[in-house]
Amino acid sequence: MLRVVLYQPDIPQNTGNIARTCASAGAELHLVRPFGFRWFGAAAAGDPRLRRVGLDYWPYVRHVLHDSWEKFVEGLEPGARVWAFSSKAQQPYTAVAYHPGDYLLFGPETRGLPDEVLRQFPAVTIPMPGPVRSLNLSVAVGIGLFEALRQLGVSGEG
Repeated sequence: MLRVVLYQPDIPQNTGNIARTCASAGAELHLVRPFGFRWFGAAAAGDPRLRRVGLDYWPYVRHVLHDSWEKFVEGLEPGARVWAFSSKAQQPYTAVAYHPGDYLLFGPETRGLPDEVLRQFPAVTIPMPGPVRSLNLSVAVGIGLFEALRQLGVSGEG
């Protein structure tokens, strides 16, 4: 199973879209506090914008909450592979050979991953030949996650 990590997500609608994407892909969603929205236990009890976008898929979302970045890192098993997605990286996300259990790490919408986080793990980028500086977070997660699934030969059948 692949794992998507959102470092301090700001926008509840993006987080809801990503949760739904993770449910469809069979991926586990890790959320690292602080958030830019309310979270009260189950997602359905939190921010109404988060509930609305996640629709009725929240029961299918495997999610893990981390109180801080340090707690997330401390909880990684030995040998865990974390790929930090960033517009600051040079290596294309397609140049990586993804493995089951990999963590795909994404930063907050308004500022991306901080340098101190980027120094901890190998970083990859989604090439953007157009004039924009970044993609919407939920789009970037979908691109990275489904490339990893494609490489792993996951067909979605059965």
